[in-house]
Amino acid sequence: MNTKIVYGIIAAVVVIASAAGAYWILTAPASENNNENEGGNGGGGGENLTQIRDYIYSLPYQNLSAEEIQGMQYMREEEKLAHDVYIYAYNKYGTKIFYNIAQSESTHTYMVSVLLDKYNITDPAKDEPEGVFKNATLQALYWQLVSRVNESEKSALIVGANIEELDIVDIQHWINKTDNQDIKYVYTQLINGSGNHLRAFVSTLSKMYNYTYEPVYLSQEEYNRIISGENP
Repeated sequence: MNTKIVYGIIAAVVVIASAAGAYWILTAPASENNNENEGGNGGGGGENLTQIRDYIYSLPYQNLSAEEIQGMQYMREEEKLAHDVYIYAYNKYGTKIFYNIAQSESTHTYMVSVLLDKYNITDPAKDEPEGVFKNATLQALYWQLVSRVNESEKSALIVGANIEELDIVDIQHWINKTDNQDIKYVYTQLINGSGNHLRAFVSTLSKMYNYTYEPVYLSQEEYNRIISGENP
């Protein structure tokens, strides 16, 4: 066979393979902007939320295990918890980072709600007001965190960093329990967002209070990797 033809075939295969690998990245809608100083906008307009919903529904329906269902219901409320604590902190101190990250958390909890709706699973957070949770552990955690937020603005920012660390650890746990493409997509968006938020809180603490944050839930190695800019 002509050498030029062989090279041409190889090149075509490489291009096709590369395009297939990139297709998911190019077509999947982003849930938030990466704005470290303000924590990312992330609220997403109605159009962006519609794109996210349509994309999740476009992914294959796959059988769910009991653990996958448990994970989705838990993460729906944990993302709501983050939102509710940040809104509480914003209303108390007026610090912009709390508002911005709360908007991002609204998108995150919405994405999990879309998964629950897609599979017709009971949504534990549906119609629940701020600060109210079906999960007793998360309800107790909410009151504990709000109590710390009340101490000072600095304490509230530390609480924010704690929440994002905990989110990362919990999402890592649940993402390892699933092989469903739609669940992995949502959890990947959530965990990358939490990495952005953690960096934003740590940066704000340093700038406003000259405070060096130390990880509580993450290992020092993983924390350093995320703070350096890598995704969790």
